[in-house]
Amino acid sequence: MEQAKDINRLKVVLVEKKRTGKWLAEQLGKDPATVSKWCTNVAQPGLETLVQISKVLEVDIRELLVGTKLTM
Repeated sequence: MEQAKDINRLKVVLVEKKRTGKWLAEQLGKDPATVSKWCTNVAQPGLETLVQISKVLEVDIRELLVGTKLTM
């Protein structure tokens, strides 16, 4: 069974900002279970939602994503 790769850093950024998933869910008008899935990388927020999250947390959107290297 293949492990899912971490795509976002939302859980880490929330800890750095001393905020909870429940708080973020309230700010975005989302279900806390949805935010929990994002934090555990079970599901991913859409691009528009990532923009909202970056504004609410006052971080650059790139801080919410795990960096990748392009190989050609």
